[in-house]
Amino acid sequence: MKYCSNCGNPNLEFKVPEGDNLKRYCCDECETIFYTNPNIVVGALCMRDGKILMAKRNINPRIGLWTLPAGFMENAETLQDGALRETFEETGSKAEIIMPYTMFSLPHINQVHMFYLANLLDDNFGPTIESSEVKLFKNNEILWDEIAFPTVEKTLKYYLEDLEKDNFIFREEDIKLW
Repeated sequence: MKYCSNCGNPNLEFKVPEGDNLKRYCCDECETIFYTNPNIVVGALCMRDGKILMAKRNINPRIGLWTLPAGFMENAETLQDGALRETFEETGSKAEIIMPYTMFSLPHINQVHMFYLANLLDDNFGPTIESSEVKLFKNNEILWDEIAFPTVEKTLKYYLEDLEKDNFIFREEDIKLW
């Protein structure tokens, strides 16, 4: 931070505030403490007729690679609302949440990724501003070398394992790179 968004003071200090244990940007002028928290990425593994809905990214990061519909949660929405909004924004289609499926803590990038299992409600999917291509993949058609994010790859692999057992369970996992 270069200045206090509360009073405009350009002299912020990155320090541990009194009574805290982590460094935060602090404004000594108006005594505002700025807390930063992890971002939540929420998405859905949407199924229809035994296939999985995926979108080829048309935006950075990882432009041109395949992903499950997902993105950053917005203020004033629930996790499920965010997953359904992202599905619509990236594929133009509507879905219905079945259950929470995977959650990954990624402390090295200050993110939490949450995916739901969902039923795709119609075949009205296609490219959007955020995706250059949208497709239903059979299990054996997934382009593993073109998956955009590790959490998407893990979610897909868990889904295929659970599909084989016909037993879908929620998984929570930490991914620490340092």
